[in-house]
Amino acid sequence: MRKIFCLLFIYSAIAVSAQEKKFFEKGEVELQHPVEKVNLRFENNLPFVKVDINGKIYSFLFDTGAPTVISQAIYKELNLKKKYKKAIRDSDQKEQQQILTELPEMKVDRLVFRNVGAIVLDLNSAELGCLKVDGIIGANQMAKLFWKVNYSENSLEASNDLSLFDIRDYEVVIPFEAKPQKTPMVSATLMSRAVKFTFDTGFSGRLETSGDRLDPEKLKHYVKTFGTRTTGAFGTAKPAPGYIFRADSMKIGNTLFQNERMSTGKMDLAGNEFFKDFIFVIDWKSNKIYMKRIGTSLPTLSSFGFSYRFADGKTSITFVFEEENFPLKIGDSIISINGISLENLDQDKACHYFINRIEKDQKSIDVRINRDGKILDFKLNKKEYLN
Repeated sequence: MRKIFCLLFIYSAIAVSAQEKKFFEKGEVELQHPVEKVNLRFENNLPFVKVDINGKIYSFLFDTGAPTVISQAIYKELNLKKKYKKAIRDSDQKEQQQILTELPEMKVDRLVFRNVGAIVLDLNSAELGCLKVDGIIGANQMAKLFWKVNYSENSLEASNDLSLFDIRDYEVVIPFEAKPQKTPMVSATLMSRAVKFTFDTGFSGRLETSGDRLDPEKLKHYVKTFGTRTTGAFGTAKPAPGYIFRADSMKIGNTLFQNERMSTGKMDLAGNEFFKDFIFVIDWKSNKIYMKRIGTSLPTLSSFGFSYRFADGKTSITFVFEEENFPLKIGDSIISINGISLENLDQDKACHYFINRIEKDQKSIDVRINRDGKILDFKLNKKEYLN
C-alpha cells in the first residue's frame, strides 16, 4: 500500500502571519567547511536529522513547510523565555495559541545555528508521538544557507556558496515566493488552472490540490474517496469527499509534467513522494529550486482502498474508496488484520502498527471488524487504480 494511505501527513504547512516575519528572520549560522554534510534519515517518506542542543542529541524533522519548532520538553529543559504568544495554523487550518521563543544555540553536525526563532509545540499527541520527533528544522532556519537534498542516498548538504553545488544539469528550475517563515510557494498550472503549491518536505504524500479548485468533469482517470487521511500539528482533519486522480498536465517552473498522480485536500501541497524522484537544491537567495531527475514513479496506484488510524485504544476506518459494493465503512472498528489483533492497544503497540502496517507488501488481507456490535469478516485483494 502506498504511503498516501498510511496517515503520514504529519507536519505539513504550519503557518505564521506577516507580523512574525521579522521574528523568523532572526539568527545566524556558522559553517566549519565550505560544504557541510549533514546526517539524514529518510524514513516513512519523511526526512529526519540529529540535532545537538547543550550536548544532548535530539531528532528533528527537516521541514520546508514549517518554521523551526521545539518540543515543550526542550523549552522547559532549557528554561527558555517566552517572547510572545500567537495563534498558529496547521495544515488542516486548525489554530491554537502557541509560545514563540528564541533558541540560543543548536548544532546540526558541524553547522552551528544561534538565536533562531522557534515555535513551542506539543509533539507527543496522537500519531505525532509515534515518530519520536523533538522538533523541526524549519524554513526560516534553512533559508540562511543553500541546501542539496538526495533522499535516495540519505544525503543532505549545506553551503553558503551555491557555486559549490554543480547545478548545470539540473533541468527543472522552479521559481518560488517565500512565506513569512520562508516556506517556498511554487506557482503552477494544473489542468488549465493556476495553483500555488507549498514545497513541503514535511508532507509525506505526493501532490495534493484543494478540492474547490478541481473540476471533476475534466477528470479521466480517478477514484472517488471519502474520509480523512491527514494528520496536522493540531490533530486529524474532518472527513470529507475527495478524489485521487491522474492529471494529464501540470506545468511547474520551466517543466511540463504529464500523468502525475494527485489527490484532493484542504491545501495545495507538493511532498516527498514527488521529491524523491529528484535530487534538488533550494536557493533562498534567488528564490529558486533546481531539480535533477533520478527516478520516475508510476502514475498508477496499488491499494486495498481504505486507511485507518489509532485513537483511545481503538483502530478505526477513517478513509475509503467510494466503490460500488466496497465492504468497509467510515467508523468501522478493526478487530484484526490477518489474525493480528488491533484492539485495546497500548501506545507502544499502536505506534508499532502505525509505522509498520500489517497490510504492507501484502496482496490480500483478512479484515475482521465491529460495526454497531456486529462482527463481520472480509477478504480484500489489493487492486491497481488509475490505469
